[in-house]
Amino acid sequence: MIDRGPRVVAIVPAAGSAERFGGKKLLTPIDGEPLLDHTIRALLEGGASEIIVVVGRDARAELERDVNGMLDPRVRAVENPDPSRGMFSSIQEGVAQAQGDLLLVLPGDMPFVSPETVRSVIARYVERPAIVSPRYRGKRGHPVALPIALRDEIGSADPHGNLHDVIKKHPELRVDLDVDDRGIGRDVDTAADLSE
Repeated sequence: MIDRGPRVVAIVPAAGSAERFGGKKLLTPIDGEPLLDHTIRALLEGGASEIIVVVGRDARAELERDVNGMLDPRVRAVENPDPSRGMFSSIQEGVAQAQGDLLLVLPGDMPFVSPETVRSVIARYVERPAIVSPRYRGKRGHPVALPIALRDEIGSADPHGNLHDVIKKHPELRVDLDVDDRGIGRDVDTAADLSE
C-alpha cells in the first residue's frame, strides 16, 4: 500500500471587507493574476489536499468567476454568514467543514508565502504532530498547521476572539519552524503592502 501522507485541509479566511485596502483586495492583480490565486497556488503546490476558502456572501460570485484557483476541484468556497465578527469567525466556518488529518490556516491576503514553506510546515507536522508555525527572523507567521483534534475547541471558541487564543492554551504543542521566507509575515492590508 502506498503511503500518500496526511490529508491536509487548508482553511483560507477570505471574507473580510478590505476597507483599509479600498475594496476588492483579493482580486488585485499581482503579476497579472488575482492576489487570491497566488495564495491558493502556494497551498496546492505545497501539498494541501483540499482548500476551503471562506468568503462573504457578497463577494462569492465574483471570486468564483475571477479567481482561477477557485475552479480547481480541490478548492471549494464556504460562506461566512456574518464576516463582521472578524477573521476568526471565518476560520471557524472553514474548520467546521474540514475532514482530514491536519488543518493548515493561511489568510487569503498572504500571497507571498512560498509553496516550499507550505511543504516544510506539513513535513514538520508529519514528523511531530503539533501546532507548527513557520518563523522568519524570530517572528512567527502563516501558514499554521494544527491537529484536527483541535477542531471542536476552535469551533466552540468566541468568534470575536482569534486563533491565538486557542493556540496559547496548548504550549506543550507549540513547534516553531525557522524558514527563509519573509512572505510568512507579509499580509496585504493596503495597496502599499504590495510593493514592499
